[in-house]
Amino acid sequence: MSPETVVHIGRKAVETVLLASGPMLIAAMVVGLIISVFQAATQINEQTMTFIPKIVAVFVTLLIFGPWLMNLLITFTTGIIGGIATIGR
Repeated sequence: MSPETVVHIGRKAVETVLLASGPMLIAAMVVGLIISVFQAATQINEQTMTFIPKIVAVFVTLLIFGPWLMNLLITFTTGIIGGIATIGR
């Protein structure tokens, strides 16, 4: 296996992880920012107030992006498994 192949597989894996986790991370960040602004405006400094809305936002985002996420992961996995046959050549 050539170093270029390893770098290509690693790059595709990192891209897949970033694409798969991106929507959930963005949703959690936006909800956290909104709650932080609310806490600053009302001077409520409850640390546990952010957990439940973030979890709900991540689950809703996962429900919305679930089919796309599964398609992305299946495409990546099929490409890796299909590439196994050509590694020895």
